[in-house]
Amino acid sequence: MSINLRDGRKEDLPQALQLIKELAEFERAPEEVDVTLEELERDSFGEKPIFKFFVAEDTEQNKIVGLALYFYSYSTWKGKCIYLEDLIVTEAYRGQGIGKQLLERVIQKAKEEDARRVVWQVLDWNTPAIEFYKSIGASVLSEWLTCRLVKDQIQKYN
Repeated sequence: MSINLRDGRKEDLPQALQLIKELAEFERAPEEVDVTLEELERDSFGEKPIFKFFVAEDTEQNKIVGLALYFYSYSTWKGKCIYLEDLIVTEAYRGQGIGKQLLERVIQKAKEEDARRVVWQVLDWNTPAIEFYKSIGASVLSEWLTCRLVKDQIQKYN
């Protein structure tokens, strides 16, 4: 097997969307995926791109087997940051170091961009991922809680 890590391209988006849906299945929330291929294309390659991504490509099979989707955020305390929205490796390719390579590529990007931190979330029941993140020296914070408003809540807000 030959895995190539590279910047994501527009033509990768259909396979990227499949990986996003696979992650939603794994995270027990398949019904939560509302994003369309058209939205992904607009938001990554349109007039005002708001995210970027790296892919892991099995060059022998000519398919995308991993994805790291990120965007820039800003900390009033630290400055420019990178938020890693999703790190996904398709099930058949897990346990081969591909996720670590993708994460390392995001960290390298943070170094290149002089980002002050890389932030991501992990579900509290995903013990293998938590242990992996700890093994690379990441801090797993328990004192911060995630707050959010979803589309319906945003629309109803006065």
